Amino acid sequence: MTKIDLICGIDEAGRGPWAGPVTAGAVILDPAQPIDGLTDSKKLCEAKREALYTEIKAKALGYGIGWASPEEIDKLNIREATFLAMTRAIAIMGYVPQMILVDGNCLPKALPCPANAIVKGDLIEPVISAASILAKVARDRAMEELSCRYPGYGFRKHKGYGTADHTSALNELGPCSCHRKSFAPVKKALQRAA
Repeated sequence: MTKIDLICGIDEAGRGPWAGPVTAGAVILDPAQPIDGLTDSKKLCEAKREALYTEIKAKALGYGIGWASPEEIDKLNIREATFLAMTRAIAIMGYVPQMILVDGNCLPKALPCPANAIVKGDLIEPVISAASILAKVARDRAMEELSCRYPGYGFRKHKGYGTADHTSALNELGPCSCHRKSFAPVKKALQRAA
């Protein structure tokens, strides 16, 4: 039986928000350079996520961060756009993995090798945890940039998720170009503005 060395973990960030891209991380960890503290990115404080993000990029054998835009989300639907971001992350990793482990209960089509979907994989598989951290930090940084380009929406604070402040901004300002127009709250805001 062939030994599997190149195991790639994949996770996403940003399926639920009303604005911004959906982001996927793909990582192949280096067994010779272990990283302590890997877990689901949502369980880590921002400072710890940032520190691990830097360490993962320095120590991983390969990694990729893939994106799907709000326009792609609206065109494809959030599930297919998430899969698109995942395949993009794999494509830029620099390695073809021998096995892929994806957080969740379903897999993208056309993966380059065998794969397993693992529910709560970001809690139990360090390689998926690492992918979770890359995706979360990269997306949070993107939302901070969007906050500068579109002041008034509060993207820096809520990262595009549905909050009372975001609802108020949508009602007052209407949607901007980084909003997902196929999502119900944004649709309603567009109808009000029409």
